[in-house]
Amino acid sequence: MKKQSEAFSPKNLFSYFALGEAITWGLLIAGLLARELLQAPGMIITVVGATHGFMFLSYSTTAALVGINNRWSLAQTAIGVILAIVPFATVPYEKWLLKRKMLDGLWRRQATKNPKDKSASDRLFRWAINRPRTLVLLIAVFVIALFSILLSLGPPDQWAN
Repeated sequence: MKKQSEAFSPKNLFSYFALGEAITWGLLIAGLLARELLQAPGMIITVVGATHGFMFLSYSTTAALVGINNRWSLAQTAIGVILAIVPFATVPYEKWLLKRKMLDGLWRRQATKNPKDKSASDRLFRWAINRPRTLVLLIAVFVIALFSILLSLGPPDQWAN
């Protein structure tokens, strides 16, 4: 089996998206302030909001994938995903995970003696993780489809209208 690259380890991938999600939160907040205080054009919010929305979905998908790989509890995985809603919370959560060594290790590409490895969901996970191009394509299609649906609904503050 081919050696795994540290560059795409669960830890590095999670860190990249956690930081990206926090940065786009900052850009969104700055855009909102610029629109309100400096009468900046509304297009700024459209562009920055879409960028943040795409990063939000990408981070959430990555958090779920890493949570499954690293065998986090359902609650820990859900917290990781939900914290993307709170501005800048993904970075402290990443630090919390690092401190507890919950981002350590490589992708689980082979079955071990762990009884959970015999489950259908783990076999499906290993099948996908062993086909990174297919997995990335499936995730990209999922994120783009969800992003498109959310774009068609309009800005979040207008969903209830």
